[in-house]
Amino acid sequence: MVLTTKEIGDFGEDAAEKYLKDNDYEVLKRNFRLKFGEIDIIAKQNDCIVFVEVKTRKSSDFGQPSEYVNLRKQIRIKKAAAVYIDIENNDIRFDVIEVFYSERGGKTVLNSINHIENAF
Repeated sequence: MVLTTKEIGDFGEDAAEKYLKDNDYEVLKRNFRLKFGEIDIIAKQNDCIVFVEVKTRKSSDFGQPSEYVNLRKQIRIKKAAAVYIDIENNDIRFDVIEVFYSERGGKTVLNSINHIENAF
């Protein structure tokens, strides 16, 4: 079974959301979309709003998933974050969660998660 890009992305975001909740984050919103950018997950840890970009891959053969959060992507995420919250009055952080998966017996299996705090 070949997964679509959207199915892979949804799998990774579901895994990242579960990971965050299991680690005492409150997930406030998923897929916050604007015409110029999107934030995969907006969460809260203590008094800090965390904007999370999720990258899902089978392997790191072509580089770490976090390497695909380039400067252009970072700028778009920051612009979307500015719309979501008044940056001057809140502690904020930008994280990346790398999700690694495999396909076994027609099923998508979570292999590992790497959470990079303060990624940019």
